[in-house]
Order: sequence, then structure tokens, then C-alpha cells
Amino acid sequence: MATRRSIFSCIDGAWVRAKNCRVISRLTSIIFDCDGVLVDSEMLSASVLMGMMAEIGLPITAEIFRSDFLGRSFANAASRAALRFGMPLPNDFQLKYRERLLGRMEHELRPMEGVVEMLESVAAPYWLATSSSPQRLGLSLRVSGLAPYFADRCSTASEVQHGKPAPDLLLHAANRAGFEPASCLVVEDSEMGILAAQAAGMEVWHFVGGAHVKAGYQLPTGVKPDRTINDMAELAEMLAAVGLGRNGELRLG
Repeated sequence: MATRRSIFSCIDGAWVRAKNCRVISRLTSIIFDCDGVLVDSEMLSASVLMGMMAEIGLPITAEIFRSDFLGRSFANAASRAALRFGMPLPNDFQLKYRERLLGRMEHELRPMEGVVEMLESVAAPYWLATSSSPQRLGLSLRVSGLAPYFADRCSTASEVQHGKPAPDLLLHAANRAGFEPASCLVVEDSEMGILAAQAAGMEVWHFVGGAHVKAGYQLPTGVKPDRTINDMAELAEMLAAVGLGRNGELRLG
């Protein structure tokens, strides 16, 4: 078997050297997105939103949902919709959307397959930063059973002036958690989240295990994450490989 070199580049920038099979990493902390990463919620969101937009005479395609709504705060998405259609959404649209979505999430939301095992394997400080409202986040964590893992470890877009793709939310989350931005790994599923992480100067991995990705969502050609992660088992494996998960030793051969 060929001997591998001690300098590795298969995870660009995430770790730089292995000596005696132990990885030396510049990453020391993790920020997780919620929707589409921890919980498999994006198809639910799309279904509710597309239905309600059709009801008010402003039907949208799946592609418009992905470009204008996915990964954005509601305020940001509403502004995009107003520009696209030349008129604002009705004043009560957000409230009705939230009520209808939360009602469906209460019965239909599922945690991402393997997420509990992945979280159990994490061996570094971590935080959650989401474009969701506090109410939606609370329901997501409760229904999915993930609330114990994120008690006092959450930030939402309501806490900053500019949501994703601006870096504000991630920098705010890092500040609250006491993380150095340059040492943060962000796990995201959307273009907006990846752009926000890059603007914040953070490593970002694109998680593609959600139903919306399997249904056809793809990043625009110019958006390049540092790594693509297919499922939670791979995420746990790669966190271990960069020293952020249990079993932080790299097994060669």
C-alpha cells in the first residue's frame, strides 16, 4: 500500500497536517444551521409558501422559492417578493404563513436522519444560527427532540439587522458563543448560508442530505463551499477527521 504524505489537502483549508495519524486543525468550533441541516423542513416550508402565494394570485415556482426564499429571513424574502411582483405581500401574510407552517410542522417535521448520533459525536463547542423566527426554532427543536442539545446555544435572525447572506447573524452567533470567527466551521444547506459564512470569514460545509436537495435544489455555479457533505454519518466522520468530533485521529490505510 502506498504511503500517504503527512501534508493533506483533501479537505481544503480545514486541516493542514497529520503527524502520527493525529490531525492538527485550525477549526475549534461549529455553527449549525437548523432548517435543512438539523431538521428536514425545507420541503414543508416550500409546500406551505407556494400554496399561499397561489392563493393571493402570486404563484411561484420551486426555482423562485429556492432563489428568493430558501435560507432567508422572512423580512428579506418578503422584500425579494415585492421586487419580483411589484407589490408587497399582504400585511397579514407572515402571520398566516407562520400559523399554517407551524401547524404542519407540529405533525410532519422530522429530524434529519442520523442527526442525534452526529451531535453525540461532537467534541467541540457548537452553536445554532438560523434565519427562522424564535417561535419556529422553538417548535423545530421541541418536535425533533433536539432541544436538549441546543439549550442556550441558539441565535436567530431576529437578533440582527441584516440576515443571511450578510455575515451579521453568524458573527453575532460567534460573539455570543465566544468563538473566533476564523476558527469556526459552519454547516449550511443553502446558497444564502454559504455566502454568509464566507462573508464572515468562516469555513463552510454544504450539507446535501435534506429532501429539498434530493428534489433538485442545487447551488448556483459560482457558489463554492469548502466541502460537500452527503449525510450525517459523513458529517460525523469528517468532524472527527478535523478534530471536532470524537475519535479525532485519522486512520490511514
